[in-house]
Amino acid sequence: MTQIPTHQHAIQFVGVDEIVHNTNKPVDAVGPHQLLLQVEACGICFSDTKLLHAFDSHPRKSEVVEGISAEALAEIPSYKPGMLPTVPGHEPVGRIVEVGAEVTHFAVGDRVLVQADWKHLRTANSNGAFGYNFEGALQEYVVIDERCAVSPSGEEFLIHVTDGPSAAAVGLIEPWATVEGSYAWAERNHVADGGRLLVVADGPVTGIDALTAEHQPAEIVTLRSGEIADLAGESFDDIVYYGADAATIETLAAMLGTRGVFCVVLGGHTIPRKVSLDIGRVHYDFIRFVGTPGDNPADGYAWIPPHGELRAGDKVAIIGAAGPMGMMHTIRAVTSGFEGITVTGTDLSTDRLEHLAATVDPVAAERGVPITYVNTGEEQLRYGFTHISCMVPVPALVSQAVDLAAEDSILNAFAGIPAGTKGEFDLQGIITRRVFMLGTSGSDVSDMRTVLRKIEEGIIDTHISLDAVTGMAGFTDAIGSVMNRTSGGKIMVFPMLHDLPLTRLVDMAEKLPHVAAKLKDGIWTKEAEQALLAGR
Repeated sequence: MTQIPTHQHAIQFVGVDEIVHNTNKPVDAVGPHQLLLQVEACGICFSDTKLLHAFDSHPRKSEVVEGISAEALAEIPSYKPGMLPTVPGHEPVGRIVEVGAEVTHFAVGDRVLVQADWKHLRTANSNGAFGYNFEGALQEYVVIDERCAVSPSGEEFLIHVTDGPSAAAVGLIEPWATVEGSYAWAERNHVADGGRLLVVADGPVTGIDALTAEHQPAEIVTLRSGEIADLAGESFDDIVYYGADAATIETLAAMLGTRGVFCVVLGGHTIPRKVSLDIGRVHYDFIRFVGTPGDNPADGYAWIPPHGELRAGDKVAIIGAAGPMGMMHTIRAVTSGFEGITVTGTDLSTDRLEHLAATVDPVAAERGVPITYVNTGEEQLRYGFTHISCMVPVPALVSQAVDLAAEDSILNAFAGIPAGTKGEFDLQGIITRRVFMLGTSGSDVSDMRTVLRKIEEGIIDTHISLDAVTGMAGFTDAIGSVMNRTSGGKIMVFPMLHDLPLTRLVDMAEKLPHVAAKLKDGIWTKEAEQALLAGR
């Protein structure tokens, strides 16, 4: 039986850009509806840096206003909204060591992976999340309330896993699942049923009856472009604009609601300049921009793909492929099984590309997938890619990716550019070449189960994305490496290792030779993890 201590080591965010390594944080008591998770390992995510920089202004750090009663929230010691210090860490695996009397879905001894996005708990502009307004796993023990971890529909956000894979392999599932989710997200190629449709035209309105025949909005608002100022502050699920005025498009785009679709009906006209679009909202709010050169808005909706998945024969480009998430996209591409695809990975560092190639080339060769690497500081990509994923949170790079995209292509704006960040986009080209620009945020339980299945079936080895390990003492260096993008992959924190500094796998032979001896071709293994933990 695990001896649970009264106090523990924890990483806390206590304010904007303020980190504390608390060596004496109390281990919270477990209430009737709660369980205590002993953390085995937890990955560091770039999203942790966003919480650090925003702190109480982060949408997932605000108070939960729906989905659970105020009385229940008051009973949860790990609920830390607003200015309250919180523990980050939303990519963990752990063991349940204590449960309350009312817990029904989990038991002591269960090993679980946490899906951090508790979407049934709503905040003003987002949702409740483990590692944000609920304390996360960068501590040795964390209390989780079953009313948060199980939705009213019965969906469980703690996923049972076996003792087979290493803690690192399981802890790496969450970031791999966000990659998986970006390809699996179901897109909408019709107006929203029961939604609000705004139609703006200064001339004839054609095709709306056909557009709304099968999928019917609850409300249709029709007006001229000179009247749109009257709608300030309103939002719509769909906007159909007949015209090509860039300023009007920019004004209307601000009225697009979450998961909304904006369809531009050009009617033979040309948008005279690039259009300023909120690329951050494409990623975080799932908004989409489509259109048609002709007169029928249904033609604009028709080319929306069912999802962002790769297709046979795709010419794939992954911009920023040598970073942690880029490596995952690259490995996913070469193991996807789609016939006839080719892959190009880019980065600004030759050293990082060589590291990427050393990891990916054997897998690509085994699968028969041609792959090339381009240092875009020395060589520019050329037009013609049919599937592009952008790992770099720079609007100009996403805009440039549009210019590289061939007809009927998919552009995955994967990098988390903050909502409200705009870029100048060739919307005319997007429409005429049918370049579908998507973005997704986070993952769901099904994505995590997909990755878990791929691990169990030997399709992927999540270990390949691990660049470094650390204990609590190395956390500040580790998150600094994430912020500065100097890491060649993911960093895994083992909270029970209080004094372990940040240690890259490439330096393991010098710093921890007994662990390095258990690596396989420089890649992490379960045996290496056992050697690391045995030496604590």
